[in-house]
Amino acid sequence: MKKHPVLIYFFLGTLVGIFFHDQGIPFPASVEKRIAVSIPTRELYNVVRVIDGDTFVVQINGANKSVRLIGLDTPEAVDPRKTVECFGKEASAEAKKILAGKSVRLEMDSSQGEHDKYGRMLAYVFLDDGTNFNRLMIENGYGHEYAYDAPYKYQKEFMQAENEARKNKRGLWAEGVCAK
Repeated sequence: MKKHPVLIYFFLGTLVGIFFHDQGIPFPASVEKRIAVSIPTRELYNVVRVIDGDTFVVQINGANKSVRLIGLDTPEAVDPRKTVECFGKEASAEAKKILAGKSVRLEMDSSQGEHDKYGRMLAYVFLDDGTNFNRLMIENGYGHEYAYDAPYKYQKEFMQAENEARKNKRGLWAEGVCAK
């Protein structure tokens, strides 16, 4: 009778996974990065400062932490290495209007890692009414859907929001706003 190595490896892998889980041993980072896990928090964090349309600072356990929004890229407005991009000031102003002085809930996504190359926390941000702020900015035309390295939890939803904003000519997609 012919043996099925794929089934054997699957069975062994399952046993190893159960062992790791039962022992409280974390998976190696290379395996964990391939498994998209969304980690919502119930905690509300105070927004200390809004840097631009896709980056702000929250207070966590008494320390200020920069947060970069997953799946959203807004035009540059404050990066000293770059010129201010079309609709960058408007995106920053909108983020300030919505977030300044508010409390937000953060949701991490293991498919994106905990921090970007600049040390900023990577997160989805939810307002106290449950609104996904990342998607809100995209659907109103203040930025576009953006995948840095790997697919992420809300990617399809964010892509649909961008398509709607483009179709309805909202924000930076409005006629004549950012004509090239």
